[in-house]
Amino acid sequence: MADRLTIGEFSRITHLSIRALRRYHEQDLLVPAEVDPVTGYRYYAPAQIRPALTIRRFRELDLPLADLRRFLAAESAGGAEADRGAAQQVVAAHLRRLEDRLGRTRRAVRELRELLDPEAGRTVGLEILPSQPVLAVSLDVPPGADLSWYGAAMRDLDAAAGQRPVSPPGGRYEHRLFTEGHGRATVYLPAEPPPLPGAPAVVRELRLPERTAAVATHVGPHDDLDLTYAAVGSFAARSGLRSQDLVEEVYLVGPRDTGQAGDWRTLVAWLVDPEPGRQP
Repeated sequence: MADRLTIGEFSRITHLSIRALRRYHEQDLLVPAEVDPVTGYRYYAPAQIRPALTIRRFRELDLPLADLRRFLAAESAGGAEADRGAAQQVVAAHLRRLEDRLGRTRRAVRELRELLDPEAGRTVGLEILPSQPVLAVSLDVPPGADLSWYGAAMRDLDAAAGQRPVSPPGGRYEHRLFTEGHGRATVYLPAEPPPLPGAPAVVRELRLPERTAAVATHVGPHDDLDLTYAAVGSFAARSGLRSQDLVEEVYLVGPRDTGQAGDWRTLVAWLVDPEPGRQP
């Protein structure tokens, strides 16, 4: 093979179009081994074939240009262990992003199939949830808050309950917490009162009243929890049930029980005013 290749020859060998090679040059990804100062013709070295094919695949996988430049700089730095490690870190980070994107895509496809199938749906019923004593933490969730408030509330509840047996935890949330991004929330842990001595001051005793709700059990991770919300909300609307502007979630099986998100079970209860004369 010749010591230098014209851009046409290099294009035929790599199956990269001349346009793509020019773009790689402009983006400082693959600089020709030589550029004729008079004609502007680009010439490539045989050693650039492998990097060219690598760049093509990374671009097909949407590796950001800045990351690709870091990878190429580490690869061309001479093969020191630190450089190889830097290159591997770039690749590993992007592979994690791709796996996350693939997971989101698969979930979106599954959810769209359910939404587009007239026969698909989630089983919803009208139930009366019994009164029960709980330990609870109530708070106003501010705008823009992440879910750290829930984790903090559960830690306080665990400290207040100690080793006493408890039922699955739950939460009662104003609808505006979802529609406006802030609102009142009460996280609870069914346990016999009182809280243990020295329990966090935010924990209080509460008795949940008997309540009527449109209920469905959500199976799996919470990424498509909105579909279950839509099912219970639609059921309530079609049935002419007046919403109490509260929804309750009971984490029958959740992250506290298993790291396998496919095994999670969440009871979603859309609280409504009792319907006179009707038995659930």
